[in-house]
Amino acid sequence: MNFDEWEPIYLKILQDFGFSRVDDEVAGVTLFNLLSGKNLVKLTEFEELLIGKVVCVVGNAPHTFEALPDADVYIAADGAAKKMLEHGTLPAIITTDLDGDVNAQIKANNEGTIVVVHAHGDNIPLLQKYVPRFRGKIIGSTQSTPYTRLINFGGFTDGDRAVCLAAHFEAREILLKNFDFEDVSAEEPEVREIKLKKLKWAKKIIENCGKKSAIKFV
Repeated sequence: MNFDEWEPIYLKILQDFGFSRVDDEVAGVTLFNLLSGKNLVKLTEFEELLIGKVVCVVGNAPHTFEALPDADVYIAADGAAKKMLEHGTLPAIITTDLDGDVNAQIKANNEGTIVVVHAHGDNIPLLQKYVPRFRGKIIGSTQSTPYTRLINFGGFTDGDRAVCLAAHFEAREILLKNFDFEDVSAEEPEVREIKLKKLKWAKKIIENCGKKSAIKFV
C-alpha cells in the first residue's frame, strides 16, 4: 500500500497504543544516517523479486515446523530467519526491527538476503548497535513518512510488514507460514497483553492486504 493509504491506519495505531509519531521519526532519522554508505537495495529489485510471484512469508510464532511450502520467494519476519536457516532455506528478504536473533540475520545478509530494517520509537539503541554490522543489501523502513533510504508500504509488526511488502509489489499469492495471532506464550508475562494487541492489528493489516493479493495460511 502507498503511504496515503497507510497513514490513516498508522494514526489509529498511535492513538490506540499512545505511541509518539515524533519518536518514530527520530528513530527514522537515526536509521537514515546509519544507512549512509551502505549497499542500498533498489526498489526495482523488489519488483523483479516479487511481481507475479508466489511468496511465502514465514512468521515467528512460537511453533516448530517441519517443512516450508513451495514458493518462488521466501520472506522471513525477524526471528523466523534463524528458523529458516536451520531448515536450510535462505530467505530472499528479512523484515526486522532487530529484536530477534540478529546474528542469524547478519549471516543471511552476508549470503545474499536483502534486509529491511525498521525504525520505531523504542529501538534506536538496537539500530545503533546492529545496523553498522550489516554488509549486504539493505534498506530502512519507517512507520511514518517515507523518504529516500526509508520505505513504507504499510505494516506494524515484522510479519504484517512483510506481507504488505509482498502485496505492494503485486505478488500473485502470499502464503503465510508460522503465523499465530493469539499465542503470546513466548513473551514475558508483563508484555503479553500489549503483544496480543499488536497481533490483533497485524491480523487486520494482513486482511487488508488480501484485497490486493491472494493470501493463504499454510
